[in-house]
Amino acid sequence: MITINRFPKKMDQYPVDKTNLRKCLVSGLFEEQIEINGCLRCFYTYLTPGLEYDSKCLVVVPPADIDIQEYLQNSPWISFAETKKIFLHILKSADGTWSYDGSDADFMNKVYMKIQARDYYVTMQDNIYAIGVGDGATVAQQAIMKMTSEWAGMATFGNLDDAAILCEKNTNDVDSKEDMGRVELAIYAQKAQIPVWMVWPEKNSANTRIMDYWKEQNDVAGEKYASGFADEIYLPNPVYKKSSVNDENISQVRITNGWKQNLSEDMITEVWSYISQCCRHRCFTQKALRRFKNPVDFGAEYRTIEVDGYTRCWFEYIPKHLKESRINIPMVITMHGRGGSAESFFDLSGLSCVAEERDFIAVFPESGIYQQKPGGLKNVLAWNGSYDGKSIDDVKFIKAMIEDIKKRYSVDTHRIYACGQSSGGMMTAELAVRAPEIFAAVSPWSALRDPDKKTYVPKSIHPKVPFLFLLGENDWLCVDKKDGKLEYKVTDPIAEYLQNLMLIYKLETKPHTYQCGEITYYVYPDAQKVPMLIVGTVKDMSHANYPRESWIAYDEFFSKFVKEDDGTLKYMGEKVL
Repeated sequence: MITINRFPKKMDQYPVDKTNLRKCLVSGLFEEQIEINGCLRCFYTYLTPGLEYDSKCLVVVPPADIDIQEYLQNSPWISFAETKKIFLHILKSADGTWSYDGSDADFMNKVYMKIQARDYYVTMQDNIYAIGVGDGATVAQQAIMKMTSEWAGMATFGNLDDAAILCEKNTNDVDSKEDMGRVELAIYAQKAQIPVWMVWPEKNSANTRIMDYWKEQNDVAGEKYASGFADEIYLPNPVYKKSSVNDENISQVRITNGWKQNLSEDMITEVWSYISQCCRHRCFTQKALRRFKNPVDFGAEYRTIEVDGYTRCWFEYIPKHLKESRINIPMVITMHGRGGSAESFFDLSGLSCVAEERDFIAVFPESGIYQQKPGGLKNVLAWNGSYDGKSIDDVKFIKAMIEDIKKRYSVDTHRIYACGQSSGGMMTAELAVRAPEIFAAVSPWSALRDPDKKTYVPKSIHPKVPFLFLLGENDWLCVDKKDGKLEYKVTDPIAEYLQNLMLIYKLETKPHTYQCGEITYYVYPDAQKVPMLIVGTVKDMSHANYPRESWIAYDEFFSKFVKEDDGTLKYMGEKVL
């Protein structure tokens, strides 16, 4: 019988594998608890040996009357989790039954939040999926309907109860947002499209009603298709008026009739292969759904190098037609946020698509580590962190990485740029200060300085490096709507940094402003009218970035700047004095 463990109170007792910085520090089946409505509820987390942070997560609502140990021993879930290398979370009913009044749906959504607490492992809000089995199917349906915009995909096995469409009776739960405080997690709780696969014994009235709900929500076309496992497949409506850069119209509704109550690993695998294709990324207005871009599948190469005793890694993407080219190729280095990874940011940033169409090398390095909480994990990924009291020099790593790439490709050293989000935005600013001779321009997203760590404001940046700073108007890290400084109400550390850039570059302090779509721009030119600093605020966005920012950074900023060998900066071909 599989053993149920408890996570230790002190996770900092476990050493980090310096050859794989984001490997989970423990493995096995663990009981976790959360408080909801004044009661402690249990769920179970299975960490397969060798599992890495940011892997996909599956939250399962099993039949209510099962014994968790027996269920996991006799079902394919453990084997499936090990094969797919995913986080597996199993909910437990309170008293051998699931409640359809919405309380167990709330429990499930609280589990979604809890597994991102970074107490014992690190997951991402972008790639969490739901499966309900038996009477647990209705609970899963309720939870996802109440917080559709948070989940990336859903499947249910079993007949559904009419109570599944709880949100029709309780719309406030769908539309409300939850303030998560100073963390990366943001809860929008909005209606949205989502990949859905429903497997049931028969298409009764309740099942049909729920199918119709998802067909309407996903805006599918009327024509019906089929595959080996799915009897009915409804594809998204081909008439789609919005751009697909940030939010792709990709959610199908799939139905399997005549299920014989046998949940085989083959069936789980087939269903998973569909619902796990997408990720739910933070964006402006609400979270966007996009098809997951696996770096290797898209042609990126995984690279490693040893720096100061650590195995450091990155993905590099170069358009195929440029690999044998003898021309000098620009390069953009883009850095993930705290708790992220090179793989996740390849997907989230969408920069590889920009590289493919604009002919440059896109590089996605992975950060060092640090201990985010007292007594907590010692290997949460973040830039310029530390391990066992010793600082990790990520600037040194980035420089070594650049030199390694230059051995394989003809890099245009006059056109090397950097961008990144949150911790990666702070690292972007750090590179501008500590390696200004390398970078022709930088674009920090969602951060410039770490408010929790003492950092200095540079008295000079020589040679000059222009900045495009993009942030959400609701970004907790950057904005203080009540007491914030400058026209866009940024926090004191951000205002100090920006005002210092205006001072050392001798910029106009009253910005020129304009609006384009969701972004309001504040432009600070120098005496030559060169925009050495641009600040862009994104309407109705929290602590996030989205693919269009990658296009903006390159097309509207990076491509206009060149840095010569002697450090001379040029803007649209003209020397910047």
